[in-house]
This record gives sequence, structure tokens and C-alpha cells, in this order.
Amino acid sequence: MRSYRCSCLVMCLILPLFAQGAEMAKESPKLKDERMQWWLDARFGMFIHWGTYSLAARHEWVKNYERTPTDVYRKYFEHFDPDLYDPHEWARAAKGAGMRYFVITTKHHEGFCLWDSKFTDYKVTNTPYGKDLIKPMVEAFRAEGLRVGFYYSLLDWHHPDYTVDKCHPMRDNKEEREKNKNRDMKRYVDYVENQLRELLTQFGPIDCLFADFSFPGDDGKGRKDWQSERLLKVVRELQPNCLINDRLDLLDRPDGWDFRTPEQFMPRSWVSMDGVRVPWETCQTFSGSWGYHRDEATWKSPQQLIVMLIETVSKGGNLLLNVGPTARGTFDERALECLGFMGDWMWLHGRSIYGCTAAPDEFKKPDNCLLTYNPKTRRLYVHVLVWPMGKLHFDGIADKVAYAQLLNDASEVKFSRSEGGAWMSGQGGQNAVTFDLPVRQPNTVVPVIELFLK
Repeated sequence: MRSYRCSCLVMCLILPLFAQGAEMAKESPKLKDERMQWWLDARFGMFIHWGTYSLAARHEWVKNYERTPTDVYRKYFEHFDPDLYDPHEWARAAKGAGMRYFVITTKHHEGFCLWDSKFTDYKVTNTPYGKDLIKPMVEAFRAEGLRVGFYYSLLDWHHPDYTVDKCHPMRDNKEEREKNKNRDMKRYVDYVENQLRELLTQFGPIDCLFADFSFPGDDGKGRKDWQSERLLKVVRELQPNCLINDRLDLLDRPDGWDFRTPEQFMPRSWVSMDGVRVPWETCQTFSGSWGYHRDEATWKSPQQLIVMLIETVSKGGNLLLNVGPTARGTFDERALECLGFMGDWMWLHGRSIYGCTAAPDEFKKPDNCLLTYNPKTRRLYVHVLVWPMGKLHFDGIADKVAYAQLLNDASEVKFSRSEGGAWMSGQGGQNAVTFDLPVRQPNTVVPVIELFLK
């Protein structure tokens, strides 16, 4: 009997672990690939950071940076009235730029909600504007054929139960720190779950969720504080096809994330974990701010933005490029100019981006070039960042190329095998090709040579 009881005890202890493991492993790699395929094909999306901080017009973390008390910060809520807001214009700008999905900050760290949540008064319907912003936005972007993504901040500098931590605007305020003993993060997580349920049930299919962000450790918050497994379960149950980013602090769970999110920097190579390449998306800004920043002057040039998109795809990733609308509900004219420039390039060169990824390892890029590859069409794309003087040498591909053309106008690019044909010793590579290019660069910021492989 003692042995039997011990066996029962062991089974009681390990069966929940088996159940958890089964839950984590229930989606096969093939099914996950199918769920992510639209995102892998899209490659280019629009991030939108919008909230009451757009009135301050000096960064979306303005409440944090300036240590602004909630009662002082409330002036932005009381004056929020985006009277020029037209989500159809936004959607057309995104589509025109070549973007295929968008992600909107439904609630950022300031705690302000862009939809009519029944769980808070700190929402757009209680501002002078008085109307829900999310529903018409979702409808407008869907009408233009873009997929829908929601950003939701795990942080909330307005909620009464959210405890002051190292990222909180009141982190240096002893009186506010003392109030932590009366705050209840469990009640706050109930609030988060309720709002996630609203977002995932009231606006139709949601294609991706960008939860932001975990900072575990001393005076921080991670999976235990957010009850991340609980939140993950809600998302997976309500929107099983929804892609989830990596900021719930659940990287150790195979089902705890779908893609990595390096922010404001370019990885040196395809992002990997334990030596295995994983899906990834870099989120980037036009300037140094996510929210509207009137006086920000470090805007990237259109050429930098296009090269950033190409480089991202050349390393197997997606680019989520951010726009911070003004407090009147318009896109900054500088952003519109950049979006238009990118759209002009994408109109001619989009097929070197959509459905593309890193070139197979056997292809070594020529000098001053970036490579992308479409595995379905078996076409290799050579993005020429610095136009050469009539000749472009590409080693190792002489037996692989059937035809070559400039992508902008489909004009033939003649090529010849150059192995051993260089007049200077060491200039001819193994199995190399020399492409004969026009002396003058085509009238595009980054020309692309499309190679049809055998």
C-alpha cells in the first residue's frame, strides 16, 4: 500500500507537468509556419504611436523623462481633440508606402486607451474628441488590404494599482514609493486581462499582438508580475492565429512567443536562439522618437530608410517602421514625405522584398551590395548600394544564373563568365560572373538586379 500511495503521489506531481508540456508542444512547426506565412511574406509594416503625449510633442516617454505627476499630466487628456483624424488617409499612406500590416498603440505606458474600454475612465471617449479611435482605424486599414496588429503596454503609469518601479515617472518620489503597500498588482493584472479580452473580441481577427515590455530583476517587472502565462492563454484561446511578440518574458516557452523584436538597431545577422534562426522584426523610427516630437531633428534620409528595409530582409527579418501622428490626428509632413519616397521605390522593387528572405549561404554578396532571395520563384536580388563603373563582379554564380535584368524597367543585363579572365592576377573569382551595367545609375536610389536562377 505504501508503494501504491507513493506512486499516486508521484503521478499527481508529474501529470500537471506533462499537461503543461503537451500544451506547449501542441502546435507543430509546420502549423506555426503556416500561421506565420502572411507575416513572413509581408516583410514591411507600419507602427503607430499615438496618445495624449502627442500634445506635449516631445517624446512618448515625456511623463517619465520629466517626472510628471499624474494630476499635472492630465492637462493633455483634457485637451485631446484630434479633429483632423482620418484613418482612411493613414491607411492609404501605409499602403502607398508598400506596407502590408500595421500595429497601433491601443494603450501606451501613460495608460491612456484609444478605444472605449469599460474598465477605465482614462480613455478617448472621455476626452473632448469623445469617440472611439480604434474601430474606424481597423476598418480603414482592412479596407486597404492591410493586416491588423495591436500594441498593448504592460506598463501603466496611470492605473492606481500599478506599483512604482525603476521605469515609473515617480521612481524618485518617496511618498509615491510608500503607496506601493496599498497597491495590488493582482488587481492590475485583472484589469490587463479584461482589456485584452475587449481588444481580442470587439474588433474582429487580430493578426498580431505587440505586448510591451518586461524588465525583470531588481525593482523591475517580469512574468510573475504580469502573470504572463495567464495572459498568453487568453490570447491563444481568443485569437489562436494571432502572432505574439517576445516581451512577455516567456522566451523559455515554445508557445510563449512567435517572433523576436530588436528595437532601434540592426542585428549583424539573422537573429538566432541557441544557434537556431528564428523569425524576427526590428521596430524602427524615422527619427529618435516614437510619439510625435515637433522639434526632433535627427530624421533618417529616405535612402537610409530604404537601405534599412533591404538590409532587414537580407537578414531574414521584417521592418516595422513607426509614425507618430500629431495631436490633431495627422501624419507629420516629414513622415509623409518619407513614406511617399519609399512607396515610389517599392512600386518598382517590391518583389525584391515581399516573400523574400536572406540569400542561401552559397551566395556571397558582391562589394557594396545586399542580397535578398525569393525561395518560391528562385530569384536572387542584388541591391546595388554604390553604383559601379560599368562592371559588377559576382563570384560563385556562373553556373547558376539563367537571365538577369534591372528590376526597375526589366531591361536585360548582359553578363559573362569571368573566371580566369581578369587581366590582373587575383581579380577573377571562382565560377564568377561579370555583369555589364550602364555607366549611369538608373533613376532610383537603390537599383536592383533581378537574377533568374537555373
